[in-house]
Amino acid sequence: MKIICIGRNYANHIEELQNERPTEPVIFIKPDSAILLKQHPFVIPEFSEDVQHEIEVIVKINKVGKYIDAKFAHKYYDEISVGIDFTARDLQNDLKAKGLPWEKAKSFDGSAVIGDFLPKEQFSSLENLTFELKNNNQTVQEGNVNMMLWKIDELIAYASQYFTLKIGDIIFTGTPKGVAKVNPNDVLEGYLEGQKLFRIQIK
Repeated sequence: MKIICIGRNYANHIEELQNERPTEPVIFIKPDSAILLKQHPFVIPEFSEDVQHEIEVIVKINKVGKYIDAKFAHKYYDEISVGIDFTARDLQNDLKAKGLPWEKAKSFDGSAVIGDFLPKEQFSSLENLTFELKNNNQTVQEGNVNMMLWKIDELIAYASQYFTLKIGDIIFTGTPKGVAKVNPNDVLEGYLEGQKLFRIQIK
């Protein structure tokens, strides 16, 4: 499986990092080795002094698809959750300044937290979902999917133009503002519509 991540999908996060607003979704990929194993802490890697949290709504692909029409994209996932795209911001900024790819900053081991998945039928609307990240019981990021520049189904359709989507693939749909550095002993908890779907310790 692969993890397809969408960057710059919330206007307030684009402004926060002073990035240029894209005219189409920004895509990067994490390998399966990026997944933080269940019950394991996130260990800050030695190569970064500024690893930041980015909470995102995520969906799991349930059947193979290519060139998916957006109006049919809802048939390609039936589970939804939240996760963290950990980012070595100092390394990313250095790579961006040199015009180089971001993989070392975005796709390192343990950089993808996958929350517990819920059936999407549990929710009355997938276009009005609230989510938040708490750090040591304090809310540090919160958002609503209605703030996305591109909605979930549009992202699935777009990504499938370039990559065949396979069963078990996960799509990270972008993060709202509030990204910040994590520190040893932090405890991060992710919520979707008030339901806690992951708890991660930082070491």
